[in-house]
Amino acid sequence: MSDANVRIPEEARDRLAALAAAEGLSLRAYLARLAESLLTPAERAERAEQARAALKEWTGYAPSPAEEQDLDSELDRRLARAAAR
Repeated sequence: MSDANVRIPEEARDRLAALAAAEGLSLRAYLARLAESLLTPAERAERAEQARAALKEWTGYAPSPAEEQDLDSELDRRLARAAAR
């Protein structure tokens, strides 16, 4: 495995190092684990499509694009309200 140098602000590096240390990991191990756990936009879209297909298969429900937008808006509203608390 080859190493890479990444330039980030010192404050960000220190925060990541503190998060890693709190989990008993080196910064390198923490960043590697973080990179493996995050999805790319394409991976997220693929999983969303799989979820829509499973929902339709299991329940027969296939929301229209307008219904999806309404549901997304409602979720955004609830998340904003929860974050404001």
